[in-house]
Amino acid sequence: MNAPARLSNDGLQAKQLSVQGDGVALATYRWGLKSGPVLLLVHGYPDSHEIWLPLVRELAADYQIIAYDVRGFGASDIPRKRLDYHLEKLANDVEAVIKVLSPDQPVHLVAHDWGSIQAWEAVTEPRIQPLLSSYTSISGPCLDHVGHWMRGKLKQKTPRALLQVLGQLLSSWYIALFHMPLLPELTWRLGLDRAWPQLLRKVEGLRNVAASSSQRSDGVHGVKLYRANFMRSLFKPRQRHTQVPVQLIVPTHDRFVRPQLFEQLQHWAPKLQRREVNAGHWQLLAEPQQLAAWLREFTAQVPHN
Repeated sequence: MNAPARLSNDGLQAKQLSVQGDGVALATYRWGLKSGPVLLLVHGYPDSHEIWLPLVRELAADYQIIAYDVRGFGASDIPRKRLDYHLEKLANDVEAVIKVLSPDQPVHLVAHDWGSIQAWEAVTEPRIQPLLSSYTSISGPCLDHVGHWMRGKLKQKTPRALLQVLGQLLSSWYIALFHMPLLPELTWRLGLDRAWPQLLRKVEGLRNVAASSSQRSDGVHGVKLYRANFMRSLFKPRQRHTQVPVQLIVPTHDRFVRPQLFEQLQHWAPKLQRREVNAGHWQLLAEPQQLAAWLREFTAQVPHN
């Protein structure tokens, strides 16, 4: 059902709609030029659609922009079972949002962090690929690609290859933490939600950052994404190819996702354009001028249907 247009927390007017995903209701938001190319934005952990608002401000004059709260986040439904956070269901949610909000026009998919991980599931799914004009991935690899990358490095048995694997494991320390029962949830409930903006300022060097309106809930429930997907994807990686044009944006100062994870991506996504940027994990979203310019350039290369 359509909801009245509302003002988001930075003054942008959004039209809100609830879309039925794969067994959940998803809160979706639409801004911008109704007749323009469609951008679909998918956020990561521990964020909500609000993380995209600075980019929406940059692009709303020229694009129709859609974002949604991923299941378990923001105003969307929060499934209780870990199995409800499997990548297949997350990709089905992406498909549902596109079919309801852009039924006649393929979208330019843009995703960050866990949004990018789940978007890879959609981008490499043959039935969903016709719904996509392009895909821009920021700081989030396909877990199956990572699984193949790790296997390849371990088979090389060279010191350099082993150090690369060890380095990524050290960068991913938080994944082991998130698999511990109760501790991550307790950390958010004891005040990490209030400290989160200050942590981003100190660690990431961000300015003018604020906690989302659902920060505690997002942090608590979002850990199910890790528990539902990492082990099975890394230990039993699938062959995941795509013919969708991909723009890979690699922040070279990302503390969590190292650039080496993408060194074999051309094998899986032959229509690949790679850009590196001197930035941290969240910087392009908080200060989106460069990201906006790259999206304008990349989407202009794809025919507007």
